[in-house]
Amino acid sequence: MVHSGINYYERYKDLAADLTPFMRSSGEGRVLQSAQKWMQGFHEAKMSDEKAKKDHGYPYDIFVIGEDIGSNNTLNHGLCNRFENGRDSLIASAAQTEWANIFVPPVQARANTMLPGANLTQADIISLMDLCPFSTVASPVGNISPFCSLFTEKEWQQYDYYETLNKYYGYSYGNPLGPTQGVGFANELVARLTSTPVQDHTSTNRTMDSSNATFALERKLYADFSHDNDMTAIFGALGLYEDTAQLSNTTMGSAAQNGGYSAAWTVPFAARAYFEKMACKNHGEEFVRVIINDRVLPLTSCGGDELGRCTLNSFVDSLSFARDGGHWDQCFKVMSK
Repeated sequence: MVHSGINYYERYKDLAADLTPFMRSSGEGRVLQSAQKWMQGFHEAKMSDEKAKKDHGYPYDIFVIGEDIGSNNTLNHGLCNRFENGRDSLIASAAQTEWANIFVPPVQARANTMLPGANLTQADIISLMDLCPFSTVASPVGNISPFCSLFTEKEWQQYDYYETLNKYYGYSYGNPLGPTQGVGFANELVARLTSTPVQDHTSTNRTMDSSNATFALERKLYADFSHDNDMTAIFGALGLYEDTAQLSNTTMGSAAQNGGYSAAWTVPFAARAYFEKMACKNHGEEFVRVIINDRVLPLTSCGGDELGRCTLNSFVDSLSFARDGGHWDQCFKVMSK
């Protein structure tokens, strides 16, 4: 996250040299800590820039949105009853189980042969695989964890697909109410891009969003910090990766085959989504570009050009799903599991 803050400053230093972003964070401890580390990197980069306006207001303000049950928070889902507690909450685990039943047994058999008496279950194998990325990221210098070498490259591709199914069927297009969880943030983004009040009746907090102190408009830089699941829902609400075909639970597809959709491509550790508004000199029209983890998205839903840009008007017009409420009314219809 420190490196992420540094990279953000370097990318937008022409703006950041004279100001700081308006920052928000969801209230979970690890999310707030991530925001603070990101802020540290941003500040370090700014202080190292001889041309920057030295800001002695560090640490900068971070507006924290609590995650209490029942609270409105566009950076953390939790209000949609049917999504949280109904049948829709089981779709992702069912998809993962079906795929795990295919790819895990050979790995499980090999592990139990090499570890007599361990009797590792399918869940144990997944947990062992989890240790590779977590242990690697925990290394101060990014050393690859020894756990990673326990599995083959193909098995890691299968594991990535396992995690991809979780995101797709949990919070994206594979879940009827997955993208709905990102509608509130999408409408906040529209407000920021157009410098107009937020128009939303889903997960936004109207009191916060109506105050410039807690939801600033007409700022040049923003930084919001959330969870990977919520980012996945936001991407769906914005119509990103809409060219992804329905993912199979029994046959693995690569990110390239799935329209760029993969958990490793969309929400790796320290995932980043940049929403850029720009205007060319001597050209009155404004444009929007979206960059996810350094990949420029094509924005096919609004007719993106070869540089991934849509006009601002076209981009906003393409967000009819979010602007029309994104099926939020379905959240409170009683449906049993």
